[in-house]
Amino acid sequence: MEPLRASDPREVGKYRLSGRLGAGGMGEVFFGLTPGRRPVAVKVIHQVHAANPEFRRRFRLEIEAARKVNGLHTAGVVDADPAADPPWMITAFIAGPSLERALAEYGRFPDDTLRVLGAGIAEALEAIHDAGLIHRDLKPSNILLAADGPRVIDFGIARATDASQTTALVGTPGFMSPEVLTGEPLTPASDIFAFGLVLAHAAGVRPFGEGPQQALSYRIVHQEPDLAGLEHGLGELIARCLAKDPAQRPTPAQILQALAPPIVGGSWLPAPVQTMVDQQALLEPPGPQSPANVSGRTAPQLPTSHLTARPPRGTRPPWLLPLLAATVLIPSLVFLALGISQSQGHFWGRSCSLFSTGMNVAVPNQHRASVLAAEACPDTTIPRTEFLLGVVGVALSVSLIVIAIRRHRETAAWKGGADGRRR
Repeated sequence: MEPLRASDPREVGKYRLSGRLGAGGMGEVFFGLTPGRRPVAVKVIHQVHAANPEFRRRFRLEIEAARKVNGLHTAGVVDADPAADPPWMITAFIAGPSLERALAEYGRFPDDTLRVLGAGIAEALEAIHDAGLIHRDLKPSNILLAADGPRVIDFGIARATDASQTTALVGTPGFMSPEVLTGEPLTPASDIFAFGLVLAHAAGVRPFGEGPQQALSYRIVHQEPDLAGLEHGLGELIARCLAKDPAQRPTPAQILQALAPPIVGGSWLPAPVQTMVDQQALLEPPGPQSPANVSGRTAPQLPTSHLTARPPRGTRPPWLLPLLAATVLIPSLVFLALGISQSQGHFWGRSCSLFSTGMNVAVPNQHRASVLAAEACPDTTIPRTEFLLGVVGVALSVSLIVIAIRRHRETAAWKGGADGRRR
């Protein structure tokens, strides 16, 4: 997510915008929050399209059809206003990396993951086609990886089927069907061709190679795909999806039957990609009043718990602990000095040891030794007690001082965080 730019809106309808999620040929996508602070994706249409009455008509039809899409593997439409200036549409926000990013950072997916991925995309296409839509721009960046499966997003250039008879070249190079490139009328089978390209891409295979857009488009229209390196069953399915004749391609239901993803426990994603999903789920995008709204500044993403941190517990005045520590420390030092002085014989002018007793006098007569010891040190219990009281008191005072310093730092840190959140 990028911070909002100076020219970006801060509100769309009743939704507060906090960051930029991306941009496409139809418009820009922002991260937004509902009045109840639920995350949503906000798509705002470019002004160049908004000024076209025919575009607004098609956009209204698209929204009406998209509201009917309720597939488990799509991001449903939450709200929209095709009459606004500019028009906008709100969809559910999916916390997860795109397939494009996951492949760039991790690499090709294993076969089990590919089957779950393909089945999820096929279910999404089935829901989209049943609603009378053609996606027209299925590609890795329009597929998000959530913990419970993939999500197909961005219906921004999907159109109602009866309004899709156009020769306009709309799509992404490398993921367009031959009929899109040759300007033929489109059917839902065009999305199936793109599906085959996406699934092969996730497997680390480029069926028509790489290179300039013109060369790639020529090979898609005129050459057969090279699927070497794909698992046999998966390669056969992708080959059927990449048939030049749209009528020869399988339907989403047939794809689901062919994939039959295995039932596995735990995550359906490879461990490094699942870690990406988990990390993104723990991060909350910048809030509407955060420094990320200032152009040119990027606010770090923080765990949600940081945003709801409570002030340090307790209602004691900040000066109470230092005062208590001083109250204990002063008499403790007096007791300690008194005990040390008496043990060394400096206070009473006697030569006594702190812990000297009659048992330390090595004489045959035990009773006589005790009497001599008592005469030399008439009260050895007092200096020993005073010394121990002094040590305990000093230790207690130091502990109180340490606690006071720690609470002062916690209070200062919390106040600094609260001030930052208010700003």
